[in-house]
Amino acid sequence: MATGFDLFTDRAVVALRVNGELKDLATTVSDDDTVEPVTIDSPDGLAILRHSAAHVAAQAVQAINPEAKLGIGPPVTDGFYYDFDVAEPFTPEDLKAIEKGMERIVRAGQRFVRRVVTEDEARAELADEPYKLELIGLKGGSADDAELNGDNESVEVGGAELTIYDNVDPKTGETVWKDLCRGPHLPSTRMIGNGFALTRLAAAYWRGSEKNKQLQRVYGTAWPTKDELRAYQTRLEEAAKRDHRKLGAELDLFSFPDEIGSGLAVFHPKGGIIRSQIEDYLRRQLVANDYELVNTPHITKAHLFETSQHLHWYKDGMFPAMHLDEEQDADGNITRQGQDYYLKPMNCPMHNLVFRARGRSYRELPLRLAEFGTVYRYEKSGTLSGLTRVRGLTQDDAHIYVAQSEVREELTRQIDFMLEVLRGYGLDDFYLELSTRDPEKSVGTDEMWETATETLREVALASGLELVPDPGGAAFYGPKISVQARDAIGRTWQLSTIQLDFNQPELFELEYTAPDGTRQQPVMIHRALLGSIERFFAILLEHYAGAFPVWLAPVQVVGIPIADDHADYLAEVIRRLKKRGIRAQLDDSAERMQKKIRTHTKDKVPVLLIAGGEDVAAGSVSFRFRDGSQENGVAADEAIERIVASVEKHLQVTSAGQL
Repeated sequence: MATGFDLFTDRAVVALRVNGELKDLATTVSDDDTVEPVTIDSPDGLAILRHSAAHVAAQAVQAINPEAKLGIGPPVTDGFYYDFDVAEPFTPEDLKAIEKGMERIVRAGQRFVRRVVTEDEARAELADEPYKLELIGLKGGSADDAELNGDNESVEVGGAELTIYDNVDPKTGETVWKDLCRGPHLPSTRMIGNGFALTRLAAAYWRGSEKNKQLQRVYGTAWPTKDELRAYQTRLEEAAKRDHRKLGAELDLFSFPDEIGSGLAVFHPKGGIIRSQIEDYLRRQLVANDYELVNTPHITKAHLFETSQHLHWYKDGMFPAMHLDEEQDADGNITRQGQDYYLKPMNCPMHNLVFRARGRSYRELPLRLAEFGTVYRYEKSGTLSGLTRVRGLTQDDAHIYVAQSEVREELTRQIDFMLEVLRGYGLDDFYLELSTRDPEKSVGTDEMWETATETLREVALASGLELVPDPGGAAFYGPKISVQARDAIGRTWQLSTIQLDFNQPELFELEYTAPDGTRQQPVMIHRALLGSIERFFAILLEHYAGAFPVWLAPVQVVGIPIADDHADYLAEVIRRLKKRGIRAQLDDSAERMQKKIRTHTKDKVPVLLIAGGEDVAAGSVSFRFRDGSQENGVAADEAIERIVASVEKHLQVTSAGQL
């Protein structure tokens, strides 16, 4: 028998995976166990580091304010948070004090020691922590993990047994702090090192429900080294500059008027142009790749979503029903029964009705139905975030109906199509993610799921891209492949998704006539290429930091005459550009030329055309680009052709030599 300390002397190893399960480094293992080291820079190691840092943050808070009550403190992407019930909201000064307290705890080198406890023991030890007691109640009795609010609460009580982690002073052996936790943790607080920082404060409802008390949330980040922390902070600074909400206001692209409601965006003229270009490009690609465009209503009777099972699986994410068509007489007696209507959260049930509208032959398959369909989802107000999380969104949705024998070929074709189109928007760094079944939230047989999952896996691997697992992340009706794209500053965004569905065709009794004359059920493929237009708009806006390629820029060219005498000449060049489909303007305002240049450069116009007396005489113009570089004396005819070509080729133009 040996512990992880005995087996691995490398200080980068912070935990073990024993027979597939994460364990503390102090765990005792036998020769029969399969043991793998977990290093601090691995995904599991980073999560353990951040979870341990969350505990240290909570200990620091209670050292400063012993009356603070503990919520939960899970690791999250690039960091962690911890929720507290305190009498007064935290301030930025409090954040600094908490961070100082964390530094002292880290330097003390306290050991994280795991203890298994019974439910009664846990209740006795944590009698002053009401939120922990509630979680103990969920774990005990008839409750199970399915009642917890996702992984964030399962870090507390999600294991097969209740455990408490003690923070033990290495000099005295005394427990100086404790927390209900599933673990694992780092062996010592000292291993958190100096690569951590607290980042911001927020408010959050306990267990994510607006019916519960609002707690104070402290966010932080933790990395294996100080250099990695600084690199992350630099990325955050760059991300803040690129925040689509900030750029959207600065460039006058979109807004969220209070009069309309949370999560419901309106696009201004410039934003509308960008949006239409995004859609028009994809629409051309759809037609060229044998899709057929359809259009469906925004609202439907409840029965449709009962048939599709969305009302069973997805009702919490839908807007409440509207009870319509009821009629009453003068005495208030109902003479005609009404019925419920819902705003649609998905387009797929309506596309099924299009397929079913008439008899279908195998000769029509694959049948690819596509729609820019606006859907509505009742996202909680606290989860809304600019255009990336909204309540009204337009999906570039497609549903493809194929014979069983065509599934693999069609999946391969769709992955190639998705990557080709995304590259057309200027994204080119991808990997794939395979989302598999959640047994608690799925329909269909085990055999169906296994076949569908393996088919997707094989097709994904054949693409040559990296494939990352996403256990339990599939929709209720089938497994999914998603395209993950990295943007200009290395952040990952989920974009295209493709899902197999054997369930919907059965629910809607979809059939086609096979070559032998029998009636067969098609396989349905759900495909969203951009995800939603709103979210994709935000991703591109941040990817390009507002400086769009020429083809997407709302204003592509602005003409600036050096003097009033040159305005007529430049106006003719602008007129010719407009005739070629270029979004061009002439700035003949009374402002000084240098101010005009600053204004349009700030608005991120790709190309400024400047003309003076020599240009008029020579029939030329000067290019000025977003970075301040210039190219002088370009013949007007050549200038027009180069601008048109930059649009056709989807070029990004920021400086001389790129046009």
